Amino acid sequence: MRLDTLIRVETPEGITLTLRSAGPVARVMAFLVDTLIRLAILIAAAMLLGQIKGFGLGLLLVTLFLVEWLYPVVFELTKRAATPGKRALGLRVLMDDGMPVTPAASLVRNLLRTVDFLPLFYAFGALSMLCRADFKRLGDIVAGTLVVHDQNVALHGTPAAAEPQAPALALTPAQQTAIVDWALRTPRLTRARAEELAQLAQGVLREGPGSAGERLLSLAHWALGQR
Repeated sequence: MRLDTLIRVETPEGITLTLRSAGPVARVMAFLVDTLIRLAILIAAAMLLGQIKGFGLGLLLVTLFLVEWLYPVVFELTKRAATPGKRALGLRVLMDDGMPVTPAASLVRNLLRTVDFLPLFYAFGALSMLCRADFKRLGDIVAGTLVVHDQNVALHGTPAAAEPQAPALALTPAQQTAIVDWALRTPRLTRARAEELAQLAQGVLREGPGSAGERLLSLAHWALGQR
């Protein structure tokens, strides 16, 4: 069976979001990009402050502290909710419920990088990510945050075009939500897999031309309020 990294969360307003958690490879690559950027900043600061005798060393140490600990926090609290490295890899940081990351959560997840680093080379953090379906490191678990692929963070999008068609039976809100979710995920599924899932809903589909998938897509448009 294929590993499905999609996570459905419900916001406090009752809105369902579909997120795709970022795996270790994407996160490591983002970390390397950010490391190079931080290194470039520190080298430039050392060259500039090195010309200031005595006081320059103190300023350099302060710069080192700010770049190491506040660099990720500042960027995660922006609208993009991502450091330059994460942005380059199409990632962002959110709260577990899909809401924007809070200052306290961002600070906690980044301070706990010291624990994730133990005993060497982020061993604890890597082990935690590999043992969880949502790929959370220890800092994310404590802070209640989630790193996701940015292009998949969206309120329901728009399913493929189809003529709306009412169901053969009355549907509960949960059933309608499941059908709409299927319609939104079909672009990421093979045609055979989408049709296989549509067959599960045969009982609520009206008889008519077209495959089960085509009729279920019409039903999804009906569930979205197109009458």
